[in-house]
Amino acid sequence: MPNRLLLRRILLRPPLSSSSAESAVNRIFHTFRSYSTIQTVHEDKQKRGNKWFTLPPFTDTVNGAALGRELSLSVGRDVYAKPSAAAATTALKWVTRCCPEIPRSLVQKLFPLRQVRREASDMDQSVQPLKRVGTKDSMNLGDRICLPISVKEFPDHKQEEGHCSEEEDEFICSLVLYKDPAIIDINKPPGLPVQGGIGIKRSLDELAATCLSYDLSQPPRLVHRLDRDCSGILVMGRTQTSATVLHSVFREKTFGASDDVIKHAKSILQRRYLALVIGSPRQQEGLISVPLGKVVVDNGKSDRITILNKAQCLPSQHAITKYKVIGSSCPGFTWLELIPLTGRKHQLRVHCAEVLGTPIVGDYKYGWRTHKDRKPVAWSKTEFHSNEERSKRKNLPFNLNMDSGSIDEKKLRLHLHSKQMVLPNVSLALQNVKLHAECDLSGLESIELVAPMPSYMQKSWDITNSCFDRGDITHS
Repeated sequence: MPNRLLLRRILLRPPLSSSSAESAVNRIFHTFRSYSTIQTVHEDKQKRGNKWFTLPPFTDTVNGAALGRELSLSVGRDVYAKPSAAAATTALKWVTRCCPEIPRSLVQKLFPLRQVRREASDMDQSVQPLKRVGTKDSMNLGDRICLPISVKEFPDHKQEEGHCSEEEDEFICSLVLYKDPAIIDINKPPGLPVQGGIGIKRSLDELAATCLSYDLSQPPRLVHRLDRDCSGILVMGRTQTSATVLHSVFREKTFGASDDVIKHAKSILQRRYLALVIGSPRQQEGLISVPLGKVVVDNGKSDRITILNKAQCLPSQHAITKYKVIGSSCPGFTWLELIPLTGRKHQLRVHCAEVLGTPIVGDYKYGWRTHKDRKPVAWSKTEFHSNEERSKRKNLPFNLNMDSGSIDEKKLRLHLHSKQMVLPNVSLALQNVKLHAECDLSGLESIELVAPMPSYMQKSWDITNSCFDRGDITHS
């Protein structure tokens, strides 16, 4: 109907001269074409709106992996980062980044079913036909991805399963040590798994997604691990880009550990652990550098990490740890400061048990023989009455217990705590890279984090110090 009315107005206009008529005809033609195009665009968009919903246009992103490598090389060197070297972002990555609430498994199924389409960017603002896109297809600036409207109605089972009560939410938020636009650091409690798996009901990655997203649409992402029974500093990336940068920093630290030891180079990432071990090392301090590998035990029922030699034809990874005796101990116990230069599974536990011959207190997996005949340390409870009163607390969520497991009890908890970490200011690095054509990373400030020990470890610390005060111990 609108087209007919427009044509009727044109035909009823008074006659014009030949030249004027020719120009008028051209204007009429372009006006009619423009009107038809606008109407067609509107109709196409309306039709799409009933079937598809459109994601935000693709924008250039920082190459997180490259920036992480540059940060790892920046200590004591003039390193300049260039934002022009952007990472190639695939369609799958862009969809998962824009729609973190949609399960990744569902997103991956949509691609082979031809349910993911792309509208290429166009300068004349015309609507381009939707074309099928593959998971590995690279995105161009301005491209828009379209998904079926029915995906929006997909129930978010992950949020339903990860629902937290008010008490649980407050507890998880109380663990936060530091937060900025790029990272979030928490003091992981012992006994809470970092990542979900078979037989694990609640894990930190799931709880962080529920409680620690704050004002961001993306959930925090893990960039490293801590054992279930280990406590202390755990770093997570608040965005996919910052998580990629941090993951690259952790990876480069492991890959470059041998060179750093040879050159005595300072690392931009530094981690320090506190451990109470049974026995005492022969040397006050030293460097452990041995290959570790996984072996199957108990007729294939379980596995463990152990030291491998060249004769064993098994895959191995080199692991390097610095250690230092940091104080005196009760008879049979020593406090160690452990600095891992690589990030291998169970690295510190195996190095203490199999290299130093001093398994970590509470480590029944690698030091069960030492724990077999151990007896609780005798001490006067009256001396610690005030400390015990201070440590009394209500039952914690997720069946966590921070008080029991010290060396005066029969059942021990793992005495391994990630107490300190120094890492680059990723938020500032990303900001500088986006604002400046070239930015000097050599002077980038660092972030230093410190996490207090859990109550049972603090109690063991107090007991050993009490033994020293009474003269029950001697220096190692």
